[in-house]
Parts: sequence; structure tokens; C-alpha cells
Amino acid sequence: MWGHFTTVFYEGGSIHFPDTHESVFRSWLKTNNYVSITTRLMQDTILHQDCKVALAELQAESIDLTVTSPPYDDVRSYNGFSFTHEDFKTIAAQLYRVTKPGGVVVWVVGDATVKGSETGTSFRQALGFMDAGFKLHDTMIYEKNTSSFPAKRTGTRYTQIFEYMFVFSKGGPPKTAHLICDKPNKWAGHTNWGKNTQRGTDGELVETSDIKPVPDFSPRNNIWQYVVGKGFNSSDKESHNHPAIFPEKLAEDHILTWTNESDVVLDPFSGSGTTCKMAKKNKRHYIGIEVSEEYCKLSESILSKY
Repeated sequence: MWGHFTTVFYEGGSIHFPDTHESVFRSWLKTNNYVSITTRLMQDTILHQDCKVALAELQAESIDLTVTSPPYDDVRSYNGFSFTHEDFKTIAAQLYRVTKPGGVVVWVVGDATVKGSETGTSFRQALGFMDAGFKLHDTMIYEKNTSSFPAKRTGTRYTQIFEYMFVFSKGGPPKTAHLICDKPNKWAGHTNWGKNTQRGTDGELVETSDIKPVPDFSPRNNIWQYVVGKGFNSSDKESHNHPAIFPEKLAEDHILTWTNESDVVLDPFSGSGTTCKMAKKNKRHYIGIEVSEEYCKLSESILSKY
């Protein structure tokens, strides 16, 4: 966590804080107007804080990837904690500040149905991230194999089995993109039928041997399918003590796609620690932020096994 001691260097010199004096350390920082704790000191920890506060303490442009799902539309009771639109705007602005140029934020979100209408919260938040400065790199879909509320034959609405995975990038295209190539190609090993030709500089077709055969696998589509439910979302049974976990494979797939080893992965709504666990398992650093003490203890218990 904090090591044996923390050393802070500043214009007047340096000061040491024992690892048991984290609160003293934070107080010293604020008293001396050092409101940004270096991200290195925060790495590989679960912070028991409101994420609006914790994000403000992170250094600017220090995070490679954020993978998170906010407690949207009060779909689940969250130990009495709320998440308002004003909270969202503050968090979006802070995520933009702490994300590195070319870094990515994956925002997993859906909509509740209230008084016969979907709320549209997901779209408002996507536009809110763009207002904060992010590029909307991709609108991906997290498709579930089943639903807790299947459609009835007498109903008016089809079974809802997906959530959005909005992929935002800062400043331009993602600086890292290892696209997962697991879509089998029907015509693997084949080239063109008949003669292999391509257009020359004059526009005419010319024969060529410079045509590679179709590979065995190509990049997957942007609709990702996962088996969900107890026993499937997580390899740790105790993770299901949290009411709204997403599949650990979803977190892992995004971590493998948008980061390299030793990069820093953030989850400002870390819950049971799914994103942090998969970052740790794949040799990335992690920072989890969680307002509920109960879920902080749960995630730390799970992380201690890896």
C-alpha cells in the first residue's frame, strides 16, 4: 500500500511520513497547498473515498485507462450513496484531467425505464464526456446471454439484454490499441478466386503475388457477448456480495486492448474490485476508488489472493 514511509519532495526540501500516518500526510499536503498526491503513491491501492475527492488528488495526465460502471439511475441500492448529474459532470471533468493524452475511458452504462420511457441517461452522459473534451472513439455494446426480466408474450417491450460501453479517448485516437483477434474467418487460408490482381498506379488491374491469404482470425466486432450471473461474472464467489458486478472478462478484454504492461488502470467506482483484480492479474498497476467501506474491505480481500 503505502510502503514503510512516504517521502514528499517540495521546494523547501523533503519530509517523511510513516505508512501508518496517511491522514497526517494528506493533511500536510493540503496545509502546504500540495493537493495532488503523486499517482505512483496511489498505485495498487483501493481508496476509501468519494471519487470526486480522490480524483482531484490524482496528478494530471497520469492514468492510461479507466474502466468503470457508475451507479446509474438508482437501478440498484448502493448502501445509501447517490450519484447525481452534478456529480457526473464533476467526475467527467476530473477524468479528462487525469487521463493521459491518447488514454481511454470505458464507461459501462445503461438506462432504467421510468413511467414507460427509458431515461436516456446513457446518452446524456456520453454527450457530457464529449462536452468535457473527450472524443467518442466507439460506441460498443455489452450483450448479456440472459436477463433478470425477460419479455412477456403480453408485454410491449422486448427483453433488454445489453448495456453501452462508451469508449472515450483524450486528444485523438487511443495511444494503445491491441485489437482482440478471435473472430474465426470462414475463408481462412484463401486468397482471391481466379487470378490475383490489384489496381496499379494508373488504375488498371495487374496480376500480383503480393496478396496475403485470409488469416484464421480477424478482430472481433464491437458487440461483446458475455455469460452473466452468479458463478459466471467472477471466479471469486464473494464478488457477488456486491449487487451490480460486470463480468471480469469484460474488464480484462478492455485492459488487454487499451493498455500495455505496467500501465495504470483506474476504476473510480471500484465496487468489488473487478477492474483492479484483472489489472493486477495482467501486470498493470491499478487504482480503485470506492465510497463504501464494506465494498473496500470486500475488494481488498479479493485482491489479496492475487
